[in-house]
Amino acid sequence: QVRLVESGGGLVQAGGSLRLSCAASGRTFTSYPMGWFRQAPGKEREFVAAISRSGRNTYYADSGKGRFTISRDNAKNTVYLQMNSLKPEDTAVYYCAASVSVTIATHGREYEYWGQGTQVTVSS
Repeated sequence: QVRLVESGGGLVQAGGSLRLSCAASGRTFTSYPMGWFRQAPGKEREFVAAISRSGRNTYYADSGKGRFTISRDNAKNTVYLQMNSLKPEDTAVYYCAASVSVTIATHGREYEYWGQGTQVTVSS
């Protein structure tokens, strides 16, 4: 069992930056690859980024490549999503999740534990 709590969302102008955090508790944090997903009103949840258990490997959706950076600090049981050059289309509720896979995954079905989300709003 893993509990995930996101923070760091807010309102930012286009071109600005935000750093999201996901604090984990419960089972050993290093046992889980982690991912970030987002869901905008009227749209389905979409994959944003994923990171391996060690943090050595990362994977990004095309939407965030070159702008977003996922990282983790296993000593702090925390995963981060640094978002730069934000666009209005990035507006969504952002969720972190812990995967049941032994490696990183891009499908929501592969994630067992989810946070409750943090709102990111990018004004035009």
